[in-house]
Amino acid sequence: MQLLPGAEPFRHDGGEVGVLVCHGFTGSPQSVRPWADYLAERGLTVSLPLLPGHGTRWQDMAVTGWQDWYAEVDRELWALRERCSEVFVCGLSMGGALTLRLAARHGTAVSGIVLVNPANKVHGVAARALPVLRHLMPSTKGIASDIALPGAVEVGYDRVPLHSAHSFRRFLRMLDAELPQVTQPLLLMHSPQDHVVPPADSARILSRVSSLDVTERLLERSYHVATLDHDAETVFEETYAFIGRLSKGLAELGTAPGG
Repeated sequence: MQLLPGAEPFRHDGGEVGVLVCHGFTGSPQSVRPWADYLAERGLTVSLPLLPGHGTRWQDMAVTGWQDWYAEVDRELWALRERCSEVFVCGLSMGGALTLRLAARHGTAVSGIVLVNPANKVHGVAARALPVLRHLMPSTKGIASDIALPGAVEVGYDRVPLHSAHSFRRFLRMLDAELPQVTQPLLLMHSPQDHVVPPADSARILSRVSSLDVTERLLERSYHVATLDHDAETVFEETYAFIGRLSKGLAELGTAPGG
């Protein structure tokens, strides 16, 4: 199946500090590729996988579920662990939810996590009807390109497959119970004006995790896909500074911010 432009997975072989970057629901690596490029250009080893069912047609996603998406990032995490002495995980939207589960499940194998507009719940009046609705209609309107920056476009599906939305909802409900197991240093950046994931999701996550080292940043000028929006550079700089503060590898190389 032919990939959409920019939907290709990305890997960069850099130093001993690794970063796994996770894209969002119905999106593709294109939405977070500038984030991955920024880190790769600074010498980090970076992995940005294409989640199963994404980056082609929404019909391909309809036959996948959360187990497939999580298995992909789990594999990439362990590939980075074999290559790197430290691994950080970053995620946008559903990618943030996947990041949280990796942190909850793998403990010290994850050195820190960065979340941008992370999802905690499937919202909308039809959410509770998904178990039945998904059998009556295959898809609904898409959620891609919630971006304030004029001309910026997210490569994602124009339809949301309801079987996948139902699976995603089940995943988020399961993940919410696991959030207290998240203990790693956490940087959470979110947009007050987000038309896909409301700020309440970030508040819920911050209230549930057990992390003691927590930094929250507001992305005042951006909508949901902040990694392609006005605050993208802030996201990238804050991420690198966060990793630099925590990483022994970057400090030893003298490449940490202020180092």
